[in-house]
Amino acid sequence: MLRLFQRKLSSRWLAWQFRKFEEAIHPDTWTNHDRILAWAEQLASGHSASQAMGLIPGGADDPVVQLGSELRQNALEHFRGKLASSCPPRVLIHVPDAHYSPGGFSLFNNLRQALEFIGVPAKDLPFSCDIREYLDDFQPAVLLTSDHESYISRIDWSAIARYRRAKPLHVGLTASLQEYGNTPLPGRLEWARRHGVDFYYSFRAPEYLATRREYRPFYEDGFRILSIEFGANVLQYYPVSRVQRDLDYVFLASRNPDKWPRYFAYLTGLLRQHPGFLDGPGWSRISRWAPQSTHRYLYARARVGLNLHIADSVDWPSELNERTYILAASGVPQLVDKAKLLPERFSSRAFFVANSPREYAEMFEAMLADESEARSRAMVALREVYERHTIFHRAESLVQQLA
Repeated sequence: MLRLFQRKLSSRWLAWQFRKFEEAIHPDTWTNHDRILAWAEQLASGHSASQAMGLIPGGADDPVVQLGSELRQNALEHFRGKLASSCPPRVLIHVPDAHYSPGGFSLFNNLRQALEFIGVPAKDLPFSCDIREYLDDFQPAVLLTSDHESYISRIDWSAIARYRRAKPLHVGLTASLQEYGNTPLPGRLEWARRHGVDFYYSFRAPEYLATRREYRPFYEDGFRILSIEFGANVLQYYPVSRVQRDLDYVFLASRNPDKWPRYFAYLTGLLRQHPGFLDGPGWSRISRWAPQSTHRYLYARARVGLNLHIADSVDWPSELNERTYILAASGVPQLVDKAKLLPERFSSRAFFVANSPREYAEMFEAMLADESEARSRAMVALREVYERHTIFHRAESLVQQLA
């Protein structure tokens, strides 16, 4: 009882701290939010930059835009339909509604888009739809869903069993741990055996899956865990031409309580002193947040792209968040904390990497003061994300692991 009371007290204290954190953010950030968003929405709806309200004129395309255009064109040509002739499996992906899980909706839709682009037949299975229709019409060979009650309870498993009597279907669930808030693993593994789950998959890095002992029961029960790390959806994110970088920062992120302690430590002074664009689910000072279609235009105005990881990514080589790859693909100079996996995925010249809140603040000011160096690092990151870290790379890797 005492422990429950302490948790409630701690939760209330954090919520109070977050309210104070929001109140301290530079007032121009909130005042300008809707005007900046409306500008991006006009561009996303097909208006030219000259037609968009509040036009921020740019000169000739800078080197970042030119490089981004070249790299993107090469990547699209290389990956378009790449696996179509190899008779890849048909993949059905269970996708949550956007209002239920904005992150999950974006993540699984990115994967489906990438698979389709490289020539793999893929289709969304929305939460509200009956899987029997999709089994009959689409006839998948692979089903990807999540090992969480909110997902698996929406699937008619008897329909899957009937379908499997006539056609092969490999079912994959996310390799979810109790330590991240799920139910105890032994019971879920037993359920998986009874329902014919074939494999698990994770958005975590292979290094993490192999070294963290909590994943051992999956392997001991004979299951594989496929790794699908985050990557840059270059169908959506790329440098935008003829837009001036006039915002000190852009930070598109949710107000997830897991992130609050690092927000407080790294961002309090920076957001108080500098106006910018702050957006995402849950921020109390905005009435609506930017849809994905507007993000590349918002990032085009950023002098600095802010990025922070959750504590787990700093302590373990677990993952780089999707924002790391998105900012790189968008050509935005990126300021990021020292995630454990970062040196394994990008070179030391790709980002401004801070070891502490004080260094984070100092690097932010240095990036504003030396735009040439910021641009140089953005171009390094742009090259590296196209070399190894697009969603096309991830989709191709998934198909190879399924083989």
